[in-house]
Amino acid sequence: MNNRYYGKLIFELSKPGRVGYSLPYNHCDTHHLAEIPEQLKRKQAAKLPEVDELTVVRHYTNMSNNNFGVDTGFYPLGSCTMKYNPKINEEICNLPEFTSLHPLQPDCTIQGALEVYYNVQKSLAEIAGLSEFTLNPFAGAHGELTGLMTMRTYHMKRGDLKRTKVIVPDSAHGTNPASAAVCGLEVVEVKSTPEGTIDVDDLKPLLDDTIAGIMMTNPNTLGIFEKEIPEIAKLVHACGGLLYYDGANLNPLLGKCRPGDMGFDIMHINLHKTFSTPHGGGGPGSGPIGVRAGLEEYLPNPRVRKTNEGKFMVDFDKNSLGSISGFLGNFAVVLRAYAYILTLGKENVKMVGPLATLNANYVKESLKSHYLLPIEGICKHEFVFDGLIDKSTDVTTLDVAKRLLDYGFHAPTIYFPMLFHQALMIEPTENESKETLDEFIAIMKKIAEEAISDPDNVKSAPHNTPVRRLDDTLAAKHPIVTYAEMLNDTPSDEA
Repeated sequence: MNNRYYGKLIFELSKPGRVGYSLPYNHCDTHHLAEIPEQLKRKQAAKLPEVDELTVVRHYTNMSNNNFGVDTGFYPLGSCTMKYNPKINEEICNLPEFTSLHPLQPDCTIQGALEVYYNVQKSLAEIAGLSEFTLNPFAGAHGELTGLMTMRTYHMKRGDLKRTKVIVPDSAHGTNPASAAVCGLEVVEVKSTPEGTIDVDDLKPLLDDTIAGIMMTNPNTLGIFEKEIPEIAKLVHACGGLLYYDGANLNPLLGKCRPGDMGFDIMHINLHKTFSTPHGGGGPGSGPIGVRAGLEEYLPNPRVRKTNEGKFMVDFDKNSLGSISGFLGNFAVVLRAYAYILTLGKENVKMVGPLATLNANYVKESLKSHYLLPIEGICKHEFVFDGLIDKSTDVTTLDVAKRLLDYGFHAPTIYFPMLFHQALMIEPTENESKETLDEFIAIMKKIAEEAISDPDNVKSAPHNTPVRRLDDTLAAKHPIVTYAEMLNDTPSDEA
């Protein structure tokens, strides 16, 4: 690696007078151009780096090589953050016939795009066992909020205004209570059993005519299948509530069972997770909402429908909860998901869940002699360790995660779910080969052994990454966000 570019900021490569671009002569008549108002003009020239084009190209190319992605190595939190996305998905969503469209075009000029929306809606409905889907929400959390708004709209349209509470398990994703609160619902927590599933006995006293519904993830955040769903559905429906399915963990169920068949009334799907769009770093995303028969009219506007003549149109329903996004959602993510679904087909989509489950159980069983497994039994696509079995040297889950970076693996999810103090969640997805999993298993065992033989080396990891271990608390409280701040800051030995 060339040290001139490796790890340096572009400002540090700047030399006065160097230029990396040349703009063409302006042939326009400037008298007809809008002038920038004086109050918006800079009083002093911006302090920008002065670099030639080649330096810029080398700098950003080398910086990009420092990034970790699913194309560069194993990502053991795959179904949550970075599942492999086949490259054909990218080719299709970048076709000029799609990228050149404008959302304000008349329906008659975008029939192909509307057909994609319609077909994805129908495909998701079949996969989920529900009646209809909307693709409008831009993310999973946005989908959760929209699903809860659908639930509230259903109760309000019926005049059932007392239903202002939603039940959330203590093992739920953090977005569940957050979405409920944003929706104006009061959160009521239901406890888990020692086996990690919802405690039905704890649920029963919570059910009354103030309950709007319950939010569940299946398998739950521990990777355990909730076997009592038929009983839970019967109890919640009997009190007039609805069942909401958080689709974050849909991946292991593909082709094996459907939330609608379990008794769920509303669900969101993280289209970017289960149906293959890269979204590490926070985007892009899509959180389609599906509902059972009888709730379709409450879905947000607009919706894509198919006419009796076989044409596709954007429609608005008067009973809808309203609009929750501009236009029809994130079209590029929808395209990727459509390509993924068509590539697999209804035959091969059935292989996703079993393979994800097989991979997760293989890793779990291979490592449980070194890492503490708080809940025994078969998991689904993910599982959770509670740190190392031997904690005598005080090596933490964070230390293990940092040490993994030295061996070329991304760290798994750590300290979540919060049911375990040293939680370490691993989810390998269906895409990974046995050879890759075996290599990961070997490194995890090696780190466990290092934690005993050389704990200080593990505690001070990573050692061979561009940036060593940082003071995360200091970085959060006193972030340095500009180059000028960096120049005035006293260098840290940890940086």
